[in-house]
Amino acid sequence: MSIVDNKKAFHDYFIEDRYEAGIVLEGWEVKAIRDSRVQIKEAYVVVRGDELFLFGAHISALATASSFTHPEAVRTRKLLLHRAEVDKLIGKVERSGYTLVPINLHFKGGRVKCEIGLAKGKKQHDKRATEKERDGKREVAAAMKTHSR
Repeated sequence: MSIVDNKKAFHDYFIEDRYEAGIVLEGWEVKAIRDSRVQIKEAYVVVRGDELFLFGAHISALATASSFTHPEAVRTRKLLLHRAEVDKLIGKVERSGYTLVPINLHFKGGRVKCEIGLAKGKKQHDKRATEKERDGKREVAAAMKTHSR
């Protein structure tokens, strides 16, 4: 069950590979995510040492769930992956010029998971081509809909 999607990632990047990672969260953050008070449009994944961190994800605190803590809406959250996956991703990012972007947050077995994508940045002309292709498909679908009636 998807909580929030990062549509901007598909506009700005070619997503080549996807990985599912766990996130280290505090209790109030989980409650806020369950209430869909999360935004990952400006978020990205950074490599520090031999670990991956989600940076820039905004989780708004609920007034009822965080009365005793001092919630920090935008903080760096650790991503949990198998060591082999982490090593592979770090190698691709450092050598091949890839970027890691969060694609979506979803629930799996009662836990919050973050799907991250191994991505290459799009140039401006690639973005225009993608937009043109999408518009063409939309026009064809509209034409087919009017002819079927």
